[in-house]
Amino acid sequence: MATSVNSAFSTFNEDYVNLLKERTNIARASRNWLYGQLNGLEDKDDLNFPYKYDGCHINYGSFERRTKIRELDDVDLMFCLGGSGAYYSKFGNEYTIHTPNAGSRLKYLSDSDILNSRRVVNKFKSSLSTIGQYKSAEINSRGEAATLKLSSYEWVFDIVPCFKTDTDIYLIPDGNGNWKPTDPRIDQKRITTANQNNKTLVLQLVRTLKYWNRRNSTYTISSYLFENIIINFVNSKAELNNYNDINIRDFFYYLSSAILNSVYDPKGFQGDMNTFTYVERVAISRKADWAYEKANEAVNAELKDKDQKKSINLWGEIFGANFPSYG
Repeated sequence: MATSVNSAFSTFNEDYVNLLKERTNIARASRNWLYGQLNGLEDKDDLNFPYKYDGCHINYGSFERRTKIRELDDVDLMFCLGGSGAYYSKFGNEYTIHTPNAGSRLKYLSDSDILNSRRVVNKFKSSLSTIGQYKSAEINSRGEAATLKLSSYEWVFDIVPCFKTDTDIYLIPDGNGNWKPTDPRIDQKRITTANQNNKTLVLQLVRTLKYWNRRNSTYTISSYLFENIIINFVNSKAELNNYNDINIRDFFYYLSSAILNSVYDPKGFQGDMNTFTYVERVAISRKADWAYEKANEAVNAELKDKDQKKSINLWGEIFGANFPSYG
């Protein structure tokens, strides 16, 4: 129950959108513990695990960027390996890691002196069973990460093997045996800068809109693509409004046209990330149009008509049954 739009959004975010602080703290502590376990794999007898590259591991993903919404289901990290004399070549956006002069642990995972990223991910998967609290391990659907489930937690860890290059980018498995470039530090800096430049409103804006996307959009937009559309929206404005309900309304208007167009990877590696068909794009655009009209009506009810009840009820139509009712 809420008597104002501001209190309704505050309650909604606290009760249904944002991660619980206690679980977030536990997840960070468990991730730190896991790093200790991963760092020790190279020393385990007969495991033949590749040597790590200290100081170059990366926490990434929406959990690290603080844009993840409830429930916490995964925590992402990139575990960096040492090149051990290997070198890479590039053809287009596909990288090959050559191991004729590399150490035996990388050569063991190679085919004809070419490091096979699928074999590296499989080595991670098989080695994870030696970690304490181990429950199970799989390889994710993209073939990029070993997914570790520990017995103590409800979330899984997606562990991506990586190498840091001389050009300061990272190479990760591409799911087909070769390697592809990435640099999650760019994503982190991008959203941190946007948040700092806009009264620290952006992180909550992203999380609240992600709730709408997950439960109310015609076609659910992938989390990473959706987050980048929101940041593009933020960066398109001179400044955000002081109240996120206004920003949410304006975003729906932006989304209705943005989803019809290309959305490019800010890191410059993936190209156009908008893979929806024309029919799907139009359907999402129409849903965004509907949400904008409802949101605009809600804003007018609050600011012009001074009718908090009507406004809250309209926001409830947009966000669903979990949005607080008036009272």
